[in-house]
Amino acid sequence: MFNKLSFIESRFEELSNQIADPAVMADMDEWRKLCKEHSDMTPIVEKYREYKANKNNIEESTAMLDDPEVDKEFKDMLNDEIKTSKEKIAVIEEELKILLLPKDPNDDKNVIVEIRGGAGGDEAALFAADLYRMYTMYAESKRWKTEIMNLSEIGIGGIKEVSFMIEGQGAYSRLKFESGVHRVQRVPETESQGRVHTSTVTVAVLPEAEEVDFEINPADLQIDTFRASGAGGQHINKTESAIRITHIPTGVIVECQDERSQFKNKDKALKVLRSRLYEAELQKQQEAIAADRKSQVGTGDRSERIRTYNFPQGRVSDHRIGLTLYKIEAIMNGDIDEIIDALITTDQSEKLKLQQEG
Repeated sequence: MFNKLSFIESRFEELSNQIADPAVMADMDEWRKLCKEHSDMTPIVEKYREYKANKNNIEESTAMLDDPEVDKEFKDMLNDEIKTSKEKIAVIEEELKILLLPKDPNDDKNVIVEIRGGAGGDEAALFAADLYRMYTMYAESKRWKTEIMNLSEIGIGGIKEVSFMIEGQGAYSRLKFESGVHRVQRVPETESQGRVHTSTVTVAVLPEAEEVDFEINPADLQIDTFRASGAGGQHINKTESAIRITHIPTGVIVECQDERSQFKNKDKALKVLRSRLYEAELQKQQEAIAADRKSQVGTGDRSERIRTYNFPQGRVSDHRIGLTLYKIEAIMNGDIDEIIDALITTDQSEKLKLQQEG
């Protein structure tokens, strides 16, 4: 591990010199690429230097302990410093192991989130709207930008289906474990007997795919236009600005009618289509690597029931990691960092275990 860290530090110093070189800065594409590599290495190098500083402190303090002129009080202080540095080193070594884990190349990408009402009719659509609000409030707390790609509402304030983009540094790394079936247990407003109903909503989190990530052959696309429509007659467009794109080889269909411009709807629909096809390709790769699949907390499997939101008990339970929190109101208002941090920690632990076994 330390040979690798030494190599990373040398490369980091080399990159620091390169990105400060005016000759390199003249080629902006190359300069951005080097800056990205430098930025990715920074937390590893900083942690490694912290490790070396503590190691150095132990060596210097140990050497001073052998000095006969050092009095007992100062030796006690040196021993305390050695003990503290050893404790820090133990923690830093574990942090370095995690930092050296292979990074998901999609972690820094923006995401497209797709939410669909499942079993439960109107109640599922209402909960889909609640989840959409939860994720947009979470994005707001991170100062990320959200943009609706496509929206299909029902008249009572529910959402049949919504696709929206979240743009922000590390959006995919934070939200990638949200894909799956979200179950809600609560008394619907329309229920006069006060009985608890169970409904489901599916969430899919797709890394935004650039054209360089996934190229689509225009000959594989069937593009249809139609008139946009909305709940209760709202946002009805008199021109055929809504777009439906069918990817003929896979049968994947994407619709977009949120914008009044046909061109903008087509652009958004292509973004969603590219991301869906890219995610399907990633899924195939992940399934092909059995060991890697075992190391995952549950990204991408939309049929897996991942979480239950029980309103009468005020609890939210994530079934993959056995986590239950009694703060449903805060969670529905976008306070989901505690769940996300626990999922990331579990995923890292499982990957570390696999790495050690390998």
